[in-house]
Amino acid sequence: MTEEPDMESEMDARGLKCPLPVLKAHKRLQGMRPGSRLRLIADDPAAIVDAPHYCAEQGHKLIDTRRNFEGALIFVIERGGD
Repeated sequence: MTEEPDMESEMDARGLKCPLPVLKAHKRLQGMRPGSRLRLIADDPAAIVDAPHYCAEQGHKLIDTRRNFEGALIFVIERGGD
C-alpha cells in the first residue's frame, strides 16, 4: 500500500512583506510530503517574482498563479522531492 500525499494545504501570508511569504511557505513545505500542494495567498507585490524564483531554486513546481477578487496573489505550489 502506498502513502497518498497530502491533498492541499493553505497558507494566508497577506499583510507580510518580502521575504516573509516565501520564508513561511518554505517552512510549511518542509513539513509536507513530496507531491503535496500548498496554496499560498500573498498581497506583497514582490511575491509575483519571489514565489516563482523560490520554486525554481528549491525544485518545487509552480502549478498556478492567479489573483483573487481582492487582488491578492494565489500560488499553488507542488512540493518537489528531497
